[in-house]
Amino acid sequence: MLTLASKLKREEGVRAGRTSAGSNEASHRVSIRDRLLIKDVSELEANLPNTCKVTFPDENKLCHFQLAVSPDEGYYLGGKFQFEIEVPEAYNMVPPRVKCLTRIWHPNIAETGEICLSLLREHSIDGTGWAPTRTLKDVVWGLNSLFTDLLNFDDPLNIDAAEHHLRDKEDFRNKVQDFIKNYAR
Repeated sequence: MLTLASKLKREEGVRAGRTSAGSNEASHRVSIRDRLLIKDVSELEANLPNTCKVTFPDENKLCHFQLAVSPDEGYYLGGKFQFEIEVPEAYNMVPPRVKCLTRIWHPNIAETGEICLSLLREHSIDGTGWAPTRTLKDVVWGLNSLFTDLLNFDDPLNIDAAEHHLRDKEDFRNKVQDFIKNYAR
């Protein structure tokens, strides 16, 4: 992260010595995103839930990172679930793109990795979708909460998992544990 911050300072110095006609709007947008990311990542690291771990495959690219969630209660206790988070250039006007990399039996996460979490929606009917005031901390806490208080069987993405829970909670728990044993260790 410090490397990216120092890179941004160098870019500012170069820009200050350049005429405005030579500036490039696209690089300016990336620069704004990167400045927001430096602040957001610092806030995130200071407020990370104890069930989460963030890793940056390339510390110079704060716009791409992975999140591991290891729930300490509920159906998903004992599993370790990997998410990939990509922050688009238009951040913070649009939400990060998130995909679950771990196969999971979950009503709000499809087996293909798509996630149903209102704060990741650009436009939400209930008003709880993405807003420019949200941060990466909100995204991580929301993903972490999908395993506890935001676990929603009433508005599922994976309808089969939700119906399975409705039919037989104990068999649902067993299938979740099978998925953890096979895919989430």
